[in-house]
Amino acid sequence: MKDGSSGVEGDKKKNGNGKPGKELKKTQPKDIRAEIKELTPTQIVTELNKYIIGQDNAKKSVAIALRNRWRRKNIEESIREEIMPNNIILIGPTGVGKTEIARRLARLSNAPFIKVEASKFTEVGYVGRDVESIIREITDLGVTMVKAERSVEVQKKAEYLAEERIIDILVPPVKRKAAEESGLNLGFSPVQNEAEKEKEDNFKTREKFREMLTTGELDERVIEVDISADSFPVMQVLGPIGLEDMGMNLQDLFGNIMPKKMKKRKMTVAEARVALVQEEANKLIDMESVVKEAINRVQEYGIVFLDEIDKIAGGDSKTQGPDVSREGVQRDLLPIVEGSNVTTKYGMVKTEHILFIASGAFHSSKPSDLIPELQGRFPIRVELNSLTEEDFVKILTQPENALLKQYIALLKSENIDIEFDSESIVEIAKIAAEVNEQVENIGARRLHTILTTLLEDVLFDAPDQIKEKKITVSKKTVQDKLKDIVKNRDLSRYIL
Repeated sequence: MKDGSSGVEGDKKKNGNGKPGKELKKTQPKDIRAEIKELTPTQIVTELNKYIIGQDNAKKSVAIALRNRWRRKNIEESIREEIMPNNIILIGPTGVGKTEIARRLARLSNAPFIKVEASKFTEVGYVGRDVESIIREITDLGVTMVKAERSVEVQKKAEYLAEERIIDILVPPVKRKAAEESGLNLGFSPVQNEAEKEKEDNFKTREKFREMLTTGELDERVIEVDISADSFPVMQVLGPIGLEDMGMNLQDLFGNIMPKKMKKRKMTVAEARVALVQEEANKLIDMESVVKEAINRVQEYGIVFLDEIDKIAGGDSKTQGPDVSREGVQRDLLPIVEGSNVTTKYGMVKTEHILFIASGAFHSSKPSDLIPELQGRFPIRVELNSLTEEDFVKILTQPENALLKQYIALLKSENIDIEFDSESIVEIAKIAAEVNEQVENIGARRLHTILTTLLEDVLFDAPDQIKEKKITVSKKTVQDKLKDIVKNRDLSRYIL
């Protein structure tokens, strides 16, 4: 790689260690398999338990699906392509953790992950989005992920080059004059000595400014910087096959023919450093290699989460209106889930080994209302349980991102310490379960509405109206604040 070789030379100049090639080799992009290999199904479930309460069956199913991806990549090539992912349908009411399971799974595997609402798509011929845009979007995400990783690898080199550009602006390097060249050619030593002295002075000045730049003494100084600008705006091509998602850019088409436009901007040294580091990093990154790695990562490890899949199930739908396109959406989704080639602006992407996780509440329909072909592509079905009062207590306290911890942290920023005693937590969980049962079951999301209502006055009065810096929420406080709302069913329907 041409840019990589220049990076090695730059590191030699900067570090003088003589072994930059070795260091660069260590920072080559790691195979994602290495990260997945470390997580056994048991370890995956343990990680999911940190954020999600209960739903052991669903956790076990997704852990097996994730581990199977690593297993597939480590078997003999003759049978590898024949092993298809076991797509999963998560069935359960809203707010029980379906989306959270998929999101945490993607973070654990460091895989490209996209969440889409199935109800946003319509069959070709109706107003809506093309289902192939799912694959185009996840490919965009894959490229962004890999590019971010490569940016970290070239960060030191980019910082050095950006620093050089700033110093060149502050202390321009000495240019060889015509008199100097003629003097050197004729062997006049006074001219040569003068040139050498000027170079030495310039070098010392640059080193002094480099030191000041490193210590931050120059951060507020305003300089004029040449920043590359896109010569052409993005041109969107409208058409029946979803080309609007392709994001065709004229700069990509004509970038090699027409030079990039540069614009001058005045900014502080601190701002210039950030802009120039990003620009230099982009120059050092081999985009061809990034795209190749991203497409491979999407094809082998991509995860698509299809939410609200029950909304495109047949059920008791009428034959008129928007319902007429439900089966059409399923038929359009079918080739993507089965395995097909989708054209993206980065090239062809195969979908055979992308893992699809669908979810839906299935209140007014059943999984069997989906067309048989699509059902067959989701062989694993997991039913998630409704959350109980005991689950709510755990959700409030146990996860690393527990709701109570969030509110404590928010008020801590106002120098107010708030505590919830054990009885108050049980009471909040009891009210949440009661309202879910009486009004509408929205699962753990009910806790958000109850806590917001409970702490509304505290959050509004902080920090100027509250004199106490320590507040304790008791069972009586919860009852006094929420008792009337819970009893009045009409009121609770609007407030909670």
